Amino acid sequence: MRKSYRVKSEKDFQQVFDAGHSVANRHFVIYQLAKPGQKHFRVGISVGKKVGHTAVDRNRVKRYIRQSLYELKNELPQAMDFLVIARKGAKELDMAETKSNLVHVLTLARLLADPAQNQDNQNQEERG
Repeated sequence: MRKSYRVKSEKDFQQVFDAGHSVANRHFVIYQLAKPGQKHFRVGISVGKKVGHTAVDRNRVKRYIRQSLYELKNELPQAMDFLVIARKGAKELDMAETKSNLVHVLTLARLLADPAQNQDNQNQEERG
């Protein structure tokens, strides 16, 4: 993702932490803050040493998170800043599991439409 899609400064991170709403699952925590008038969403990613002791492990988790968000880019709300914080077990996940867990926590945070809800809507449209 381009740099314009990233929350980088400490001030911006703190603003989302202080004013934002959080939701979590077993592997990730999402903090979100609505930013009306913003052209596109911005995301901050935090992977601490509790997740992996080596930079290799932490960077792999960040790469998986970034790729998953890139694939979900068109489904995410645009006027939003959010932070993805990895929890201890995130190091054990492969790419597919990382995306699945992110979809779950983003759905809980109401940043993504519920996949089951979308399936129900499609079934109703097919019936008529």
